Amino acid sequence: MIQIATPRLSCESLCEADWPFFLALQQNADVMRYVSEPRTESQIREIFESRLPDWTPGAAHWLSLVVRETETGEPLGVTGYIHRETDCAEVGFIFAPVAQGKGFATESLRAVCDFAFAAGEVRRLTATVTAGNMASRRVLEKTGFVLEGELRENFWLAGKWHNDWLLGLLRSEYQR
Repeated sequence: MIQIATPRLSCESLCEADWPFFLALQQNADVMRYVSEPRTESQIREIFESRLPDWTPGAAHWLSLVVRETETGEPLGVTGYIHRETDCAEVGFIFAPVAQGKGFATESLRAVCDFAFAAGEVRRLTATVTAGNMASRRVLEKTGFVLEGELRENFWLAGKWHNDWLLGLLRSEYQR
């Protein structure tokens, strides 16, 4: 089990007991607005189960960490990354509406970057954000990610094509 702590947060590997929270996040239209079309419970369960196996650097599945407020133990969101190449990984995060706008996503993403660059043997982190999702883009930029480009009409969502912003962060540029 992976555990990462920050001054306000604890981030721990997703486990079976996190299913109700994971399901609620995935079924929240506001949370998923830029991420996915509505999914059935069985589709969400399949995604959840794919993230349960033990994770080690280089694993083919997501390192999914449940982010909790240390003081209350309340789950706030899910963050993590997946290796796309041996030394390159893609980060991702989703947070409950009550946790948004409070710096939790930025704080947890910094902890994920620290972990990825140190223990995860990652040289480069990337993120793909649906154009228009300014909140996620700001979280990434506060963490040091740089906009590297925009893919036009790259993502089909809500009945139309959307552009994707591509952001990246190199270990050599990362400043904690």
